[in-house]
Amino acid sequence: MPASDLFDLTNKVAFITGGNGGIGLGIAKGFVRQGASVAIAARNKGKMQAALGELTALKGKAIAVECDVTSKASVQEAVEEAARHLGGLDILVNNSGTSRRAPELQDLSQDDFEYVVDVNLNSVHRVSVAAFPHMKARGGGKVINIGSMMSVFGSPYASAYSASKGGVVQYTKSCAIAWAKYNIQVNCILPGWVHTDMTDAFLKMFPDRQAEIVKRTPAGRWAQPDEMAGPAVFLASKASGFVTGAAIAVDGGFSVSP
Repeated sequence: MPASDLFDLTNKVAFITGGNGGIGLGIAKGFVRQGASVAIAARNKGKMQAALGELTALKGKAIAVECDVTSKASVQEAVEEAARHLGGLDILVNNSGTSRRAPELQDLSQDDFEYVVDVNLNSVHRVSVAAFPHMKARGGGKVINIGSMMSVFGSPYASAYSASKGGVVQYTKSCAIAWAKYNIQVNCILPGWVHTDMTDAFLKMFPDRQAEIVKRTPAGRWAQPDEMAGPAVFLASKASGFVTGAAIAVDGGFSVSP
């Protein structure tokens, strides 16, 4: 098989939660460039239209569907709408995420903790279950869950985020085992420090961490959202046909640096 065919996503349909910005949009751009049709799903209509403009500028086929990942009904409706308009579903990217921070974990309210877990972890189950019948009908599929380097690290100021992203990795492993018989591969990407709206908010709260993070990162810098596209294309393509249950760090070496 020619190398170019390994990563070809022509005639594939992808559904990306939180696809209207940051890592989700970076991945959507990568998919479109490889020939996939993409549905970006999110709540902010303004951001969705702006993201849709960027995708169509790449001559790709893309639609935007409104979706609240904390609502089972909203998730089901969004997945069905995307499959109906694009002719099915082959690839799912569970990317929606949020964080609520506090100086120390005892300062984080129970409501904030539960909200973060609902958005970051519970939604992965909601969306995966909604997408499953469509992938099964196609004879297989690819699920890519977006974890975090915090999936393996603890965090005193982002305890809910760390706990939820750790859960995403374990859910990925369970799903990979359960769905292997349906030819559905399920994997997880663990981004490091990436410039997004969420991390910009983190730096406003903890401005001293910028220099510390760069110093610890062997690559000597933060990532841009588009740099998550390469690993995602790999996990969405034929190239990863025997890869399932994996959690791949994409962090410039931060997780292996002392």
